[in-house]
Amino acid sequence: MKLDSNNHSVFLMYYHLVLVVKYRRNVIDDTISDYAKDKFVSLSKNYNIELVEWNHDIDHVHILFKAHPNTELSKFINAYKSASSRLIKKEFPLVQKKLWKEMFWSRSFCLLTTGGSPIEVVKKYIENQGMK
Repeated sequence: MKLDSNNHSVFLMYYHLVLVVKYRRNVIDDTISDYAKDKFVSLSKNYNIELVEWNHDIDHVHILFKAHPNTELSKFINAYKSASSRLIKKEFPLVQKKLWKEMFWSRSFCLLTTGGSPIEVVKKYIENQGMK
């Protein structure tokens, strides 16, 4: 396993993000998904975020990405949702018929941390540290 690093720390921080289309409308096809993915990649560079995996269904996307410890994830997610929403609705006018207001994404999102070891393994490791 290769760890990321900066001047004062080493880290490996993976996140699983799920974004849902407003009202769960069925509007995401391969073209819209690819467009949204490109916008994610271009914006993520400003936030020390690296896309690892992307996939979609007709009403949501799954994103696996790596981030630095100093990355403000909620700011990035909100910036991405705002910018991509505006650009998707501008670039794909057919989306307007299913989403009549300005937002493409639902206000909520799901963000999960992921890692190499299951939480129970880490918990057991920490329990076994210290003096015996």
